[in-house]
Amino acid sequence: MMKHFSICLAALLALAVAASSHAEWKPAEGPLMTRWAKQVSPENVLPEYPRPQMVRQAWQNLNGLWDYQIQPRDDAEPKSWAGDILVPFPVESALSGVMKPVGKDNRLWYRRAFDVPGDWSGQRILLHFGAVDWETTVWLNGTKLGTHKGGFDPFTFDITKALKPGGPQELVLSVWDPTNDGPQPRGKQVKNPSGIYYTPVTGIWQTVWLEPVPAASIAVVEPVPDIDTEQVTINVKTSGANPDDAVRVTALADGKPVAEATAPVGKPVVLKIADAKLWWPESPFLYDLKVELLDGGKPVDKVQSYFGMRKTSLGKDDKGITRLMLNNKFVFQYGPLDQGWWPDGLYTAPTDEALRYDLEVLKRLGCNMLRKHVKVEPQRLYYWCDKLGLLVWQDMPSGDRGIHGDQPDLKRTPESAAIYERELKAMIDAFRVHPCIVMWVPFNEGWGQFDTARIVDWTKKYDPTRVVNNASGWTDRGVGDVNDMHRYPGPGMPKVEEDRAVVLGEFGGLGLPIEGHLWWNKKNWGYRNFRSTEDLNRAYLSLMQRLRPLIDAGLSAAVYTQTTDVEGEVNGMMTYDREVLKFDEDKLCEAHQCLPLPPPVAKTVIATSQQRPQSWHYTTTQPADGWQQPDFDDSAWQEGQGGFGLENTPGAVVRTKWNTPDIWLRRTFEIDKPLEGKPGLQLHHDEDVEVYLNGKLVFQDGNYTTDYIHVTLNNDLPPGRYTMAVHCHQTMGGQYIDVGVVDLVEPK
Repeated sequence: MMKHFSICLAALLALAVAASSHAEWKPAEGPLMTRWAKQVSPENVLPEYPRPQMVRQAWQNLNGLWDYQIQPRDDAEPKSWAGDILVPFPVESALSGVMKPVGKDNRLWYRRAFDVPGDWSGQRILLHFGAVDWETTVWLNGTKLGTHKGGFDPFTFDITKALKPGGPQELVLSVWDPTNDGPQPRGKQVKNPSGIYYTPVTGIWQTVWLEPVPAASIAVVEPVPDIDTEQVTINVKTSGANPDDAVRVTALADGKPVAEATAPVGKPVVLKIADAKLWWPESPFLYDLKVELLDGGKPVDKVQSYFGMRKTSLGKDDKGITRLMLNNKFVFQYGPLDQGWWPDGLYTAPTDEALRYDLEVLKRLGCNMLRKHVKVEPQRLYYWCDKLGLLVWQDMPSGDRGIHGDQPDLKRTPESAAIYERELKAMIDAFRVHPCIVMWVPFNEGWGQFDTARIVDWTKKYDPTRVVNNASGWTDRGVGDVNDMHRYPGPGMPKVEEDRAVVLGEFGGLGLPIEGHLWWNKKNWGYRNFRSTEDLNRAYLSLMQRLRPLIDAGLSAAVYTQTTDVEGEVNGMMTYDREVLKFDEDKLCEAHQCLPLPPPVAKTVIATSQQRPQSWHYTTTQPADGWQQPDFDDSAWQEGQGGFGLENTPGAVVRTKWNTPDIWLRRTFEIDKPLEGKPGLQLHHDEDVEVYLNGKLVFQDGNYTTDYIHVTLNNDLPPGRYTMAVHCHQTMGGQYIDVGVVDLVEPK
């Protein structure tokens, strides 16, 4: 009796300690938090089913408070623990409650206890990890289950034999992550974050969960649609099944069965989908799937899944230009570079609502794609892209060393190459089931780039249903399906090719720091920085105007940098905490919807000096107040021909030398009849410029261009006499200024 009482008392004490610990938990004091952080608690942390592509009803979420310890890499399992960590947030994040670095010389340890539900008896129990960065060793009740290397792919252990007959089960993990001291894929993680590189992520960063399965069970469901033959092939892998078992698959549309077929275990199941509803960004229709494993005709296991009837390929448009095709049709793909970082959770979104929010904003803005940049996300992000209709270019996370554009491919060590190839295969295996993913991108800007032709050839053969972008930016090797240029601020495009599509894999990078929403107060970084949302919006809309003619000339896609600010990088459409959308939503949506349309025709109202010289009055000495006004007396100013600047300035046509810090220009002109379209400027400025018409500021930009661009004006220009006054300020590099007026007429 006394022994039984002692056990019960110990159990009660353990529960009391756990309850006290839960009550005391709180996030660490991070530099910036999102509004969703307030919804996170040990009892409510990412409770959603983590694998929407293969759903079973019975499962147990192991997210919540675990014990943790950081200690030297070669030390044995800890004898004492430092405290609680909230899984699945990385140990460096505020939401973990720890926010401490680990580093290559240390190892991060985890421990927790769990109970197996009684009604799972007689089944195999699987322990699933969404992702742990990077080398993970797992023990259950002192039995080593195994080691997994990889920071981005899900992995599973069958823990049935390691379970105790009853009582709490003790789960222990050790994790080692060398960050940028190792060759492994790591994306943008570095020990000393700055600029475009961010805080390290170590340990568990996706959901951990348990699942009971029968002795013979379904392990993988992989739908492969073929819209040309109106069928979908379902590849089903099983575990523990007998050769005489079978797999039955039923496809449903809006809850009603539309096709069903059965095949022996190990054979593909082919469903005919007559009059298929295709998956498009504007109408992302998904068919439901019911998959059953049959023994003697009776179901012994079943899962729910889904698929989209979608095809991605190359093809020729009506001009004979090679394009990226969706469902055999050219669809211009436009959206942002998506880093997938969070100020409070780093790699891990605080909630599923937060994860979905970014995607919903992109849809509202009129984007139809995103490029998932050197990071792989939880399955639920791709699920939401499937549901909402966002195309995804999936980068392979980068690692090892980098090369410049004029350098040959790296010579990786055999160990480094093997790590990369193993994790590339794991990424494709895990995420090829999602219709939203239309492109694999093995390399970015030479980061870890090696054996490009061989890697691309393997990727295309391993997944022939998607296009492959051999290298996004700078280091194209002439292989794969895409030639991908990066140009900041851009836009630009590679030369049209016969057998590959040309895309703009990164451009823009327009930066604006928003006070009160910054990660740090030291120097914040952008490819081009602006002082106000008005300037930022004007510059962005100018980029969209300049993008349209490139699409007409053969550009298949463009990727703007980027969805959100990240740490010190302020190039986002939104702030890092997602509180401020820096752009006018309606104007951006309108501009994005116009991208696939033929570009407006620019009819000259007042010519620039690009083709023929135009006369201006100018001075390089600070003029008197009112110099912008029509009645200002500029008779003492010099007279010269545009453009003004220095030779060798990119895109410049210099007719009058200007080499001082500032220049002021004036000219008058007449508009004798109403304009047909929208008034605009044609200009090339290097760098800061102000343009006035009849004394009113109509354009201002604190950056520079590398060629002549068109900018739509918000002002109407009715017939009449106008004085154009221009101020250009030079700070460094080349210098140039030339301005004209155009009538931007949309094609009918």
